[in-house]
Amino acid sequence: MTPEALAALQARAYNDMAPWSAAAFEGLLRDPHVHLFESDAAFLLVRFVLDEAEILALATDPGHQRRGQASNLIRQLHDQAARAGIAQIFLEVAAPNTPAQAFYAHHGYALTGLRKGYFRQPDGTRTDALLMSRALT
Repeated sequence: MTPEALAALQARAYNDMAPWSAAAFEGLLRDPHVHLFESDAAFLLVRFVLDEAEILALATDPGHQRRGQASNLIRQLHDQAARAGIAQIFLEVAAPNTPAQAFYAHHGYALTGLRKGYFRQPDGTRTDALLMSRALT
């Protein structure tokens, strides 16, 4: 996917936070530590650093949600991360986004912390982020 396609898909999928620009995606994709997993209607962007990985963004087009695309991408991440020697994967998820929290919990992620006012919402207000993580080893 191009940076423009990633930005457009994220804008359609994210209701609880402001989406990133194509330029932001372009910058991330230039980073050799950032890995993009993608399908026809979903993407997962992850940064590998030493023995940790951080999920930066996961988005599925609303018309294709709940069809297993995000789960397939998460499984691909887990497989590639394990082969790369990653011991732990972490992420931040918006506190009001209970479907995403349930999705990650289903894939073995546990609540590990809280970041107050971390995410900027489309209306300019801020919402808390829940930290979740999963050990791979």
